[in-house]
Amino acid sequence: MSALSSIPLTANIDRRELLRKLFSEPAEWLFVSGLAGASKDAAALTDDGINLFSMAGTMGAAVPMGLGVALSAPNHNVAVITGDGEILMGIGALATAASVQPNNLRIVCLDNSMHGETGRQTGHTARTANLELIARGAGIERTMTISESSQIAEASSFLQNETGLAFLVCRILPTEPSAYKRNMKADECRVRFRQAYLAET
Repeated sequence: MSALSSIPLTANIDRRELLRKLFSEPAEWLFVSGLAGASKDAAALTDDGINLFSMAGTMGAAVPMGLGVALSAPNHNVAVITGDGEILMGIGALATAASVQPNNLRIVCLDNSMHGETGRQTGHTARTANLELIARGAGIERTMTISESSQIAEASSFLQNETGLAFLVCRILPTEPSAYKRNMKADECRVRFRQAYLAET
């Protein structure tokens, strides 16, 4: 776990390489991703596979959706891939997740300290907001913040080799997300994700 005293001033992680280093076997997970940046990165990781449910236009809903999946599919590993703006939009979901403590849920926040979908305005985490502290205050006991590429291996172990609800903040560079054109047809994505959701593990 990282120290909780201050917000890391650096952000030296390339988001386009992060997820494949965090999740060495993505086929073993069900992924729920939020707005475009997080969903593009998750789609690049899974090759837009059936184990990814990516959303659009639902800011703040990734954690509630992932929580529902984790509770209803306890035999699956579930990972939410979301952004700092989305976490702040739906911050109450962290308290809800903490109150039920699903052992199979991991929340990964890609924190670039900006709102990339609406014009790259500076976000609160560039100033005073510490998302790890907020998650701990909500009741999530296993938390971690990374800001350097050298920390990714430890973070991967934190997500994959330890049990219990976990919240990981990744302080990333303000680069563009993965250049991946994912399927935007929500009905098709729902049907294919259901196949992975219902599969035996």
